[in-house]
Amino acid sequence: MSNDLLDQQVVELDNLNEHREIVTFMRRSSPLNTSQRTALEQYAHLILEYPVGDLRQHFAHPERPLTVEIGFGMGRSLVLMAQANPERNFIGIEVHVPGIAQCVYEAGLAGVMDNLRVLDADAIQVLREMPDDSINCIQLYFPDPWQKKRHFKRRFVAHERMELVEQKLELNGTFHSATDWEPYAEWMLDVLDNRPRLKNLAGKGNSHPRPDWRPQTKFERRGIESGHKINDFIFKKIN
Repeated sequence: MSNDLLDQQVVELDNLNEHREIVTFMRRSSPLNTSQRTALEQYAHLILEYPVGDLRQHFAHPERPLTVEIGFGMGRSLVLMAQANPERNFIGIEVHVPGIAQCVYEAGLAGVMDNLRVLDADAIQVLREMPDDSINCIQLYFPDPWQKKRHFKRRFVAHERMELVEQKLELNGTFHSATDWEPYAEWMLDVLDNRPRLKNLAGKGNSHPRPDWRPQTKFERRGIESGHKINDFIFKKIN
């Protein structure tokens, strides 16, 4: 899809939603390959249907710490994290159906069946339905930076959305974001460093060293190949 066509669709969506809440994502359609179509059927038990209510109830061990990833792309890094941390439950939220299909396909290959679930939904709506203080970690890796100024209102990291994140994180829970787009990194830091309930684990004004436990994503590799700096930010809920 060309940038001009995408811009046109965003403007049309903004006009349609003039009196509605602005969303932070743009749906894009693409065909499924054979393995992805098969995975949607074979691993349908990994795919939740909205509305989902309390995300913890969809696991055999709801008492385990819960990680929620917003916009997991094709899902490989999410599957690797779930595989490496069987003592933790993972929920991935994505609006790209081929990404959901690829994620459950990868989960099937890796044998990750017990502690991973995915769904196609607006993450904001899903978070609103969660009990307060119920999520241990919220991850946002390489989100759409919405580069043009008129689209800044769509960026997920904004004060009104981070207030919701703060409500849903448990005490000492973390919000972990990563981006290769330097202007968005500066934006993120300006918002997150000025949240009353979040503490920058790297110190105010700093990005966090890339953690070894975060698998490299496709978008990260593209950013590195383009010469972009990767910025990780990890903030802990302190009250």
